[in-house]
Amino acid sequence: MESLVKFVQDEFVTRKDFPEFSAGDTITVYYEITEGQKTRTQFFRGVVIQKRGTGASQTFTIRKMSGTVGVERIFPLNLPALQKIEINKRGKVRRARIYYFRELTGKKARIKERRR
Repeated sequence: MESLVKFVQDEFVTRKDFPEFSAGDTITVYYEITEGQKTRTQFFRGVVIQKRGTGASQTFTIRKMSGTVGVERIFPLNLPALQKIEINKRGKVRRARIYYFRELTGKKARIKERRR
């Protein structure tokens, strides 16, 4: 049964070529929003907290600070509304899921940049 699901995902799910990113990276996600008859492009810039899943069901969570309030958003990687993903900074973290980042504020909430 699993091979059948994998076959259907490989054949019928369209893949977009997005750059490879991981937890700790600061990225900008451009996605399309439909309001009535109009569509516009909006972006969401923040730090990747986690990547989860495989294949067509892969998702990633981004966290940003909006004033003093933390805002998190979960994006499916195969969302048709996703237009592009830009990597702004590569972060150096030791974990694949940085949930501890939610409690950090101020200077402690900075992530060191990974050298290339």
